[in-house]
Amino acid sequence: MKERITYIFRKKSPRCNSIEQVFYGVMECLDPELYPTASFHVKESGGGIKAIISNICAVRKTGRGIRHITGDIHYVALGTSSPSVLTIHDTGSALQGNFIKQFLIKLLWFWLPALCVDRITVISEFSRQEVLRLIPFAKRKIRVIPNAYRQQIDHDPKPFKSACPRILHLGTKSNKNLERTIEALKGIHCELMIIGKLTAAQHKQLDQSGILYQNEFFIPFERIIEHYRVCDLVCFASTYEGFGLPILEAQATGRPVITSRVASMPEVAGEGALLVDPLNIDDIRNAVNRIISDETLRAGLIAKGLENIKRFTPESVAMQYIDLYKEIGGIC
Repeated sequence: MKERITYIFRKKSPRCNSIEQVFYGVMECLDPELYPTASFHVKESGGGIKAIISNICAVRKTGRGIRHITGDIHYVALGTSSPSVLTIHDTGSALQGNFIKQFLIKLLWFWLPALCVDRITVISEFSRQEVLRLIPFAKRKIRVIPNAYRQQIDHDPKPFKSACPRILHLGTKSNKNLERTIEALKGIHCELMIIGKLTAAQHKQLDQSGILYQNEFFIPFERIIEHYRVCDLVCFASTYEGFGLPILEAQATGRPVITSRVASMPEVAGEGALLVDPLNIDDIRNAVNRIISDETLRAGLIAKGLENIKRFTPESVAMQYIDLYKEIGGIC
């Protein structure tokens, strides 16, 4: 009987499913006859001691074979045995809160899990450097395997509405840089579509900006795909990303992309995006105006984006994981 690969996920939530979608795509690309897979969602959320202990105990009962912790709940590595893999998406959580909280997060989410698993995968070279600063002793265990864009997305060309382009912005957390994007779009005749729940302050800023905007949140991925299809460009000028999956999703749809020249984003975007300083409002504004006014630039970005996503197909990412599983002796 072939050993199965069990993908271990955080508790199911309609509000958070980006990690799940990435690894569901990987699982769909694996031949079940050669590589049988299973998914396991823990039952508890949060970082309380009761949730941590409950989830570790549950993971211990997931049986034999490879156990791959897909992210977020790194601490359940304490409930795995060899062969095992942990994917770390970013290190932002380890740098938040007071000294005691930071110490506990480093201990339970990074230091101890790094000792327990056979391999650690990170999603970009940028995130590898971040992880190495936290767990330098695990350097030999770390591999870069990028996220794949999701298979549901198809290339869907459309005419660009120069007179009033529809600009898609994904995310409303502080790193998503919505506030500077709003300032950058003032005076530009456009429609702004924002995915993510707005704060009262963001609502107020938008209402005062004079920008025509719409907002949706807690929506299924199929609805997000529709927003990629109807938009004219995607503005994703974040201040921090461990990866930046919307860059690939926009490129796969065939939309020009504006993103930041910091963190992982240049690495992910390749040559298929216009890069900006996310802290410079004028830089973001100039990039939007360039895309609106320059048809040749738009066409070039779209073509380079479609070429770039070939590095991130679900099939190619799945095969990188299979090579890793073979390396640790979990499959033949």
